[in-house]
Amino acid sequence: MKADKASQTAQLMALFRALETTLPHNKRLFIDPYAASFLEGKLQLAARLSPLSFVRRYVQRTIRKKIPGALTSGIARTRYIDDLLQQTLQHHIQQVIILGAGFDTRALRLNSLSNIPVIEIDHPNTARKKTSILKSKLGHLPNHIHYWQIDFNKESLQELAVREKLDFSIPTTIIWEGVTNYLTAAAIDSTFAFAQQFAKGSYIIFTYVHQQVLDAPENFFGATRLLKDLDAIEERWTFGFNPEKLSAYLQHYNFVLLEDSGASQYRDKYLPDRPEKGYEFYRVAFASKV
Repeated sequence: MKADKASQTAQLMALFRALETTLPHNKRLFIDPYAASFLEGKLQLAARLSPLSFVRRYVQRTIRKKIPGALTSGIARTRYIDDLLQQTLQHHIQQVIILGAGFDTRALRLNSLSNIPVIEIDHPNTARKKTSILKSKLGHLPNHIHYWQIDFNKESLQELAVREKLDFSIPTTIIWEGVTNYLTAAAIDSTFAFAQQFAKGSYIIFTYVHQQVLDAPENFFGATRLLKDLDAIEERWTFGFNPEKLSAYLQHYNFVLLEDSGASQYRDKYLPDRPEKGYEFYRVAFASKV
């Protein structure tokens, strides 16, 4: 990703949420009234005109042609993570941390988070862009959300935690969506070592791609072209997990794997009436700290 530009994949996810929001109440999985605010140019126009059925069909066809499976995978994944987060809140979670928050709006759109401290951690460029847009839309930043900035070239999560006096003794849910596939193995290890410090009963919800999509993308529908397109926009995927080895990896950091689902599974659960092929390599994992 270019340092002076917002991630194009983050913009696409915001578009997906904006499109879902314009569906009738009985057909949408969630509502995100903020997503369209982060869009620019043609994406913003597409979101604004999507209530028109012929525009929506055109936008959907275009997305499916370019990145098969991404739209329904992204929508179902958003709802799935929402539900996992809600599940953790029933177990006395006292704070939520969103790593690499990007244009995530859960802290704003989920009523269950309105009285819980939420810490969003992201690169200064992204954080400043996001807070500027939210100030313009809302008039002020919500009191329960803390926007922490970190340049990983200059500071570690541990150093940030010390600087901000983060309390690791508080039962916490960490959300880490759409990030691991852009990191190195060392960065992944460092982040789980950071998460390991939180109190027993904490949770982590994170996404990852199947290692095989990096080793043999031809085994997944649409993956070969997708990886080439990501290279072209400088958002290359660099890391994946082998699902069969994930549980043992997490145990090393005192986390127990509770769920691990691929896109085909959470699409079947949340969007059985919107069948789509592609993106089966994208997964959501849910683990608890012991």
